[in-house]
Order: sequence, then C-alpha cells, then structure tokens
Amino acid sequence: MAAILPDSDSEDELPSGWEERATSDGSVYYVNHSTKGTQWTHPRTGKRKIVSGELPYGWKKTVDENGKIFYENTVKNSVTFTDPRLAFATEQKEHPTDIRQKYDASTHALQILHGRDMSGSVAIITGASSGIGFETARSLALHGCCVVFACRSEESATSAIGKIKSERPTATCHYINLNLESLKSVENFVAEFKKEFKFLHYLILNAGVFALPHTITPDGFELTFQVCHLSHFYLTKLLCDTLVSTPKSRVIVLSSESHRFSLLSEDSIDEETLTPLDGSKFWSMIAYNNVKLCNVLFASELACRLYSYGVSVFSCHPGNLVYTNIFRYYWVYWLLSFLVRPFTKSLQQAASTTIYCAVATELNGISGSYFNNCYQCRPSSRAMNKTMAEKLWTLSENLIQKWQART
Repeated sequence: MAAILPDSDSEDELPSGWEERATSDGSVYYVNHSTKGTQWTHPRTGKRKIVSGELPYGWKKTVDENGKIFYENTVKNSVTFTDPRLAFATEQKEHPTDIRQKYDASTHALQILHGRDMSGSVAIITGASSGIGFETARSLALHGCCVVFACRSEESATSAIGKIKSERPTATCHYINLNLESLKSVENFVAEFKKEFKFLHYLILNAGVFALPHTITPDGFELTFQVCHLSHFYLTKLLCDTLVSTPKSRVIVLSSESHRFSLLSEDSIDEETLTPLDGSKFWSMIAYNNVKLCNVLFASELACRLYSYGVSVFSCHPGNLVYTNIFRYYWVYWLLSFLVRPFTKSLQQAASTTIYCAVATELNGISGSYFNNCYQCRPSSRAMNKTMAEKLWTLSENLIQKWQART
C-alpha cells in the first residue's frame, strides 16, 4: 500500500504530479507522472475507489480500433480520455456500513448534486412549497428530477414551481393536493399519483408543524401527531407497492435532534399520550419532541420491513433553528430563529442532509440510519428501541383502522 501523505485542505486532493484514471470496468487507478508508476490506492488516503452508474447527460463512451477508451461530450463537442464520472467516484468499503464523511454542516444541497443528471427519477416531497422542502425540491428539479409537490395550497405550490422554472424552464414539476390534516386527502393524493406515475424513486416526508395549540383534526386526532406522523405513515403504506417496484428507491423522514428530549417510553406509546382528546395537560413542545421521536422510530421499523425489497429508509435532522415558516405559530421561537439566523444554516444547507440521504451512492445497501450534517450518527437510545418502534407501528395501523370504521 502506498504511504499516506500529510493531509491537505482536501484529503481527496491529489498531490502534484498525480492523475486519476478509470479502467473499463470502473476501477480507479492513480498515475504518478514523476515516477511513471501506477497504483490502485489513493496516494493520500490509501483507499481504493470505483466509478459506477450511467455517464452524465450529454456524454458517451467510445473505444477506438486500438482498444483505447475516450469520452465525448456531445453538448460541448469535446473529447477527453478522463472518465467524467471520476468526479463522483466512491470509495470501496471494507465493510458494507462504512461511511466516510464527505460533507458537513456548511455543505449546500446543490453541491451534493453538482454534475448529477437526475433525469428519469421521480420524487414526492411533502411541504415542498416553502422552506427546506422548497430547497429540496428546487435542488432535485434543477438537476432533472421530476418533482411532485405534495402540498395543501395550490397557490403556494404553483408559485414555488414558477420560481424553479424561472431558473430551469425545462424543469419537470407537478402539483398534487395533499392536506395532511385529512387521511382522505392522503388516499386521494395516492390515487392521483398512481394515475400519472409508475415509479417513485424518492419519497421525502418533509412537511411538519411546530408549537401548535391543542387541536383535534376532522379525523379525530391531535393535529401535531397526525400531520407530522400519522398521515405520513399512511401515505407511505399506500405507496409501498410503488416504492417496491422501483429499483433502489429511498424514503427520507425528516426528524429533529429534539427527538432526544421526548418523554415517550415503552409504556406510554398509546393513543392517550400521542393523540390526546383532552388538551388540559397538552404541551405543544413535548408533543413536538414526541412526534420527532416517532419519526425516527417509524423510519427504523419501515427500514426493517422493506429491506428485503431493496428499499432504503433514512431519518435525518436538517438543522437547529433554521429560519423557516414552521415557527410562524409560535412567536417566541420565530423571534429566536430570526435573531440567530446569521449563525445557523441557510435553507440550502438545511436541505443538504435530505439530499445526501436521497442520492448518495455510498448509502446503497444501507438502511435504517439516522443522519445529521450529512453524516450517520447515533440517535437516542429510545429511538433504537425495537419494542417502541413495533408498538408505534401497531398503534398507527389501529388508529387508521378506527378512522376507516368511522367513515
């Protein structure tokens, strides 16, 4: 193995005189022009890399009569011997769950997608018309992904789609009404989606509410619980067949580090605690913390149930006090998020972990993990409690059955 050289500003940056190349089967090797030698391992990290997947849009691979491979950019009418996929080469893992951190809290979603052609892929994003959801939708759409805006307000969704099309007129965006306060709306959304689409590559459960007063929805459930968990649970269940029939599909559930402050336990995951009809003991912050734990538990259990079908599921934390309209109902947090805005993530940075979980090739074959700042991290001990995850799943199914019996 090559000696490991001192770190530079970028660990992946090649030393002077080195060049990165790829073989016809996708193995990456390194050429030292000073010594005229080659090696399979990166001269700084000592790691092996591979390139995979389709060539970026506009590129084609050609082999001449001497067997030499070159790449033609049909858009720019240029030719190179360098595989354009080298920019997105991934390390070969010694263990399937090994993930080396490539991005951090300062990374923008568009940086992760740089050079990626997402044409042919379909994403559903709940709450895509504003905030982190909009930046997630914008980032995917600008790179060719067909994005379905699952939103309550057609006016807001249409305005958001217009902003994206002003940047990329060929962007493919669709609006389908989804009101997470109504399980019937969830059913209608899925029926409409399945009329138009046969595949679903990314289901991004982004929408949420924060610090609302105790409110019962028309379906008979506490509002924060239904919007942040139960309706997303039902939406995912109704879309499972489409996810399973789509190769390498992924589900991303937005949670929060506040899940660590939940008061839920194995004994308290019940209807009375999670969706109380009596608001006398209701505290909106505790309700939010509890439902954020539900998000991680749901993602964990869903990952177990869908793993054998090739569907990957991740939960993630977008950032602390990111300035979005989720705080619009609670002026104290709105003011606090406004005051700390210069020191927190931008919306593009907040969307980066969601985008990373959706598209990172190094996550192929991995499922059930929790991510923060584009990196896998350990959630709370209760979030990893298998019994709590199973109880939440059963309770959620029972609540939907109760609603169906009433309607």
